Amino acid sequence: MQCVFCRIVRGELPSKRVYEDESFLAFHDIRPKMPVHILVIPKEHVALFSDYPDDESGERKLGALYRTANRIARQMGLEGYRLYAHVGEKGGQEVFHVHVHLLAES
Repeated sequence: MQCVFCRIVRGELPSKRVYEDESFLAFHDIRPKMPVHILVIPKEHVALFSDYPDDESGERKLGALYRTANRIARQMGLEGYRLYAHVGEKGGQEVFHVHVHLLAES
């Protein structure tokens, strides 16, 4: 797969990683919008949030993604932060691999 995030997961492209476990990877965005701008991605390729099934398995996967983002924010000592995601081209998604933006002032 030529997805840029899949290539980062496989180590084919460099990234400044801040977190990794068996299911997720988090790294600094190359075009940060705030002083802290981390992308949290599942290692499994899923193009859109809307591609997750509308059942317990989808709920578990999405919950784990946000739980991981929260864990990273805690580990970074962030007192306040934003989490957001773009879904689909009309929603502003540029890389079609599910990801959450974690942004903070510091």
